[in-house]
Amino acid sequence: MAVAESGAPAQGATNGNLSLFSRLVGAQTPFQTKRAVWGYVYAAPWILGLIIFWGGPILASFYFGFTEYAVIGSPRFTGLSNYIRAFSGDELFWPSLGRTFTFAGMYIPFAVGGALILAVLLNQKLFGTTVFRTLFFVPHLIPAVALAVLWTFLLAPRVGPVNEFLRSIGISDPPGWLASRDSALASVTMINVWAAMGGNTMLIFLAGLQGVPQELYDAASIDGGGAWAKFRHVTLPMLTPTIFFNVVLAVIGALKVFTTAWVATQGGPSYATWFFALHIYFQAFQYFRLGYGSALAWVLAAILMFFTWVQVRYSRRWVHYEGG
Repeated sequence: MAVAESGAPAQGATNGNLSLFSRLVGAQTPFQTKRAVWGYVYAAPWILGLIIFWGGPILASFYFGFTEYAVIGSPRFTGLSNYIRAFSGDELFWPSLGRTFTFAGMYIPFAVGGALILAVLLNQKLFGTTVFRTLFFVPHLIPAVALAVLWTFLLAPRVGPVNEFLRSIGISDPPGWLASRDSALASVTMINVWAAMGGNTMLIFLAGLQGVPQELYDAASIDGGGAWAKFRHVTLPMLTPTIFFNVVLAVIGALKVFTTAWVATQGGPSYATWFFALHIYFQAFQYFRLGYGSALAWVLAAILMFFTWVQVRYSRRWVHYEGG
């Protein structure tokens, strides 16, 4: 007791002598403080990059959204005029937004559903599965620009290999694909779905499938459940957190669609693939209306945050967390 009582003031004195930095990082000893200091030293380049290259531009774009700024000259504060113009005076605002939602409505089910089907097939542990996993993932490794250029060549109306093949099997008037207003949006969607099905979405589904306990499948077999019953009553419920995660990422990616349309069609033909992100790019970097472009970017950010919040808010109704 005497030792404990005599040591208590010393411990209190030690705590009292801790620096402000030690208290902020929760360090209790000089050794812990030293580790915390070196931790922040090693993290400093990333923290500075976050502040300078992410935080700074975000704050700057928020300010520019309330100004008229054309690169040359100084920004001139105009209040909410950019946002008023976007919602009531921009002829391409609502069409580009609607076109983006149309793309998302086509892209998300096929990209997520297709990736799930591929993951289920590749999770059967059949011969050559590793090779097929690699082949399906390869398109995801191709840069988006190169992918768009490749598909532009493949879908060329007159000399493209796809239409040449269609003509060879008797289709005399094949689609115009990216060159036709009627099929350009569907073509861009098809390209993006093809690139997304075998990418990270498929790998995330594979990881989720391999985390489903085998005991559940064994129990379903004892109850007489077939392949479809196992998938419906075991795989899908256990995979709902993974499905939710992939859907959130797919919604964000779909609403930000840009590269394929920019490289393959530049928003055409006749604005058929003029997506909202493309509209932001043209306003800011083609017409040098940086203030208006910043306002449009914040509108898109607000839309993304809203849809993410809605998905998180209502996910509790259908997402099953193990142990929850």
